[in-house]
Amino acid sequence: MASQSYFSPELFKFLKQLRRHNNREWFQENKERYEVHVRDPFLRFIEDFRPQLHKISPHFMADPRRSGGSLLRIYRDMRFRGPDADPYQTMAAARFPHAAWKQTTAPGFYLHLEPGTSFLGSGLWHPNPETRNSVRQAIVKNPATWQKATSGKRFKALCELEGASSSRMPLGYEPDHPLADDLKRKDFITVTYFKEDQVCASDFLELVTRAVTATAPFMQFLTRSLGLAWSSGEKVSLREPLEVEAPRVR
Repeated sequence: MASQSYFSPELFKFLKQLRRHNNREWFQENKERYEVHVRDPFLRFIEDFRPQLHKISPHFMADPRRSGGSLLRIYRDMRFRGPDADPYQTMAAARFPHAAWKQTTAPGFYLHLEPGTSFLGSGLWHPNPETRNSVRQAIVKNPATWQKATSGKRFKALCELEGASSSRMPLGYEPDHPLADDLKRKDFITVTYFKEDQVCASDFLELVTRAVTATAPFMQFLTRSLGLAWSSGEKVSLREPLEVEAPRVR
């Protein structure tokens, strides 16, 4: 993996100024800065990240197109916002979803760059009750695999399990279950945080790849618990969960 810097402090400088001047006139005057320091570097990062992501699972998407790809739009959807709402996002972000994400709820990766808050997220954020229950059932049926996926040395060194949890045990599960805290989860997500100097460093692609690799057993567990393909040549079944196997990280 060749080392190169994708982002510079100018990305964070632009986003900080956009936060203070979140209006169309200022953005149009500074649009070239956005393209040079935010959009184009992020698209290059997505393109170079794609083969690294596919080494982990070929079923996750990294699309470097300017529009309709992994990079989130800087423009907010104003259709359901008030007239005084800010028209622009004050962060830069990209999503790397499972290929089945348009047909069903599916896990994904998410890279978020913002002054003071940059991170890689992975997993299922705010899944619907049916999806949550599928993951919970997989945890109950495969407790050792779940614990291995969320307690490995690499995982604990680079990732944090975060997200909302219920105060009570969900119906149908024993209240004294040894994995009660995990069964109470409403979100199944991990987060890896980055400092701004790390984002701007020449090894940032490698740092992100390491974090994604560390979460691979966790992501494989979620993916297969929902009946979605993980390995090469595996077909997607949107009905029955696949058997959760012991994760293998390449």
